Amino acid sequence: MNAKQLEEARRKTNPVWNSRKLKLGTFGSNMDRGCAISTIDGLLRIDWPSTRTLAQIADEMQFEALVPIARWRGFGGETNFNGPGFETYTWASGIAASTNYSGVFATSHVPTIHPMMAAKMGMTVDHISGGRFALNVVTGWHKSEFDMFGAPLMEHDARYEMAIEWLDLIKRLWVEEEEFDYDGKYYQTKKSYLEPKPIQRPFPAIMNAGGSDKGQHFAAKYCDLVYVVFGSHDFDDCKRKVDAYRDLARKEYGRDIQVWSYAYVVQGETEKQAKDYFDFYVNQKGDWDAASNLVNTMIANAKTLPSEVLAEMKKHFIAGWGGYPLIGSPEQIVDGLQTLSKIGLDGVLLNWPRYETDMRWFQKNVYPLVQQAGLR
Repeated sequence: MNAKQLEEARRKTNPVWNSRKLKLGTFGSNMDRGCAISTIDGLLRIDWPSTRTLAQIADEMQFEALVPIARWRGFGGETNFNGPGFETYTWASGIAASTNYSGVFATSHVPTIHPMMAAKMGMTVDHISGGRFALNVVTGWHKSEFDMFGAPLMEHDARYEMAIEWLDLIKRLWVEEEEFDYDGKYYQTKKSYLEPKPIQRPFPAIMNAGGSDKGQHFAAKYCDLVYVVFGSHDFDDCKRKVDAYRDLARKEYGRDIQVWSYAYVVQGETEKQAKDYFDFYVNQKGDWDAASNLVNTMIANAKTLPSEVLAEMKKHFIAGWGGYPLIGSPEQIVDGLQTLSKIGLDGVLLNWPRYETDMRWFQKNVYPLVQQAGLR
């Protein structure tokens, strides 16, 4: 088959390529407490039946993406938030065998997984899933995790230079039929070889959340789906960010990319119920120590930010890993999703505080309205 035929073939198996107006997914369902840094009861406690159930609920709604968080160490505090959790490639294997529709991602730190292993594991998940695997590439920022591997946390731009070689080697293993040598700055291999090839040809979808200038160029040039984190929730600011990413890919690299983001859902029969719920699990029961550790680790200049800005940032991390807030009645949640679609997003990854209970409520009370609104 020629390149165009190969591209069309992978679109038939992986739903991330479907034509729905707004694709949906889940985020962090492989981690203890999911995305809520809170001490309330009913949060996700990570065991296999629980994480599998969340994937199957998403599968029933034909969510396009199940995206795990790659985490090796938690953030302390009362909850040690995101300390316990499942490794993402093996998690993806089990989830792939437990679902029928959704795209199943593995999130992979470049320096912790050799590209030969990543290519082989990804190919295996692609076969288990029938062609639904996708790879979320991350370069890493949590130094304590790199210390666990005895590896240095490289300078920022060097991490992306390493990622270029890492991904190039993986793609070549997925595509090339003959053995080849690889002689890069970071990776050198002899007689590299991989069989069988992934079901998706030329290769599975690639996601990256590059936010810096270097990261955005990496994602725009080498990836299919880019994942943006909004610094504000102003419509115009968000739209400018999405449009700028698309323009970068088209003008600099002649490519069309999908742009995704993520949001946390706090729902109730009424707006007041939802806001009371938010106040309870965030303001009253949030693990602010863990949130402070996360923000101070992730954002180098966090300690120099104004106190009110820092407090607002921590609040959103407690609520749902710093995502876009969708808070209110079913109708308001749908309005929020429509806003994200108008901003220009192709897809949104969702999370809920009491993940399973809230997700089932969403499936019953919100999702039919999402469909009626023409977003699905």
